[in-house]
Amino acid sequence: MSTRTIPSALGEVATGDLGITLMHEHLFVLSPDSQINWVRDWDERQQITDAIDRLKRLRVSGVRTIVDPTVDGLGRDIHRVLTVAEQVPDLNILVATGIYTYGDVPPYFSYRGPNRYRDLPEPMVELFVRDIREGIQGTDVKACLLKCAIDEQGMTAGVERVLRAVAAAHRETGTPIMVHTHPGTRTVLEVQRVLDSEGVPPAAVQLAHSGDTTDVDHLSELAEAGYLLGMDRFGVDVILGFDDRVATVAEMCRRGFARSMVLSQDAACHIDWIAPELLDLLPNWHYQHVLDDVVPALEQRGVEQGDITAMLVDNPRRWFERS
Repeated sequence: MSTRTIPSALGEVATGDLGITLMHEHLFVLSPDSQINWVRDWDERQQITDAIDRLKRLRVSGVRTIVDPTVDGLGRDIHRVLTVAEQVPDLNILVATGIYTYGDVPPYFSYRGPNRYRDLPEPMVELFVRDIREGIQGTDVKACLLKCAIDEQGMTAGVERVLRAVAAAHRETGTPIMVHTHPGTRTVLEVQRVLDSEGVPPAAVQLAHSGDTTDVDHLSELAEAGYLLGMDRFGVDVILGFDDRVATVAEMCRRGFARSMVLSQDAACHIDWIAPELLDLLPNWHYQHVLDDVVPALEQRGVEQGDITAMLVDNPRRWFERS
């Protein structure tokens, strides 16, 4: 096993010790402004206790590592993450830096950096690099991946600005990049164009939510190009059902692309983006779904254990080692 180390919430961890890794999960997804203004029933202590309980159960199930790509735009609070991590020390929690937007940059950056009045340097790059090299929000917790997004709105000016800043931070630090994508509109092709122009190799890029499509030919092309595909929304059955998601992964394995995929759920201990009553429509959207339901279903479809191990253990380790 490799002796390469990467930062986790509780310090450096050897990539050879990452074990079974869920490559796209969140602890908390929040809207801080709206929380402050409208939410009257947030119980910080209870939410932290609940998160600790969920992660302890996850560790007992065999998962050794989760990757939490919560950044600016998703309510990142590294102090809260650290409080949880300290109570589940045998679970590695890997964290990210970046900005999550489908349209404009956050207002904080509207008149910092390049704008209609002055062509100034991009401040995001320095901030992302600081999170990677020094620590996040005044802590010693360092980011080990960069996160940005594009959705069906396409390559807006704000999305492109963030994407190019993420690319610049990658060039400076070697840190790998995760991009939220929208397979239904193939916006990933715009991501590919921009990152190619920035000199970012596909092997450094994970395309999140690739599992939201059954277009296996399209996914095969991305895998052949060298991207890591996030089959990471198992349980979000309202976007694409369980059987379709499993069948897509199984077919990709049959085509020889098991080394190009990772599995996850994109779940959270708490997300305020969705009304609680709507969560009842997503009974399988939780941390245990991949191991409890997805892996057995893949095995039933003839996916070999070696391929499952590749998607859950080998590919995450290799992706972080290449940075």
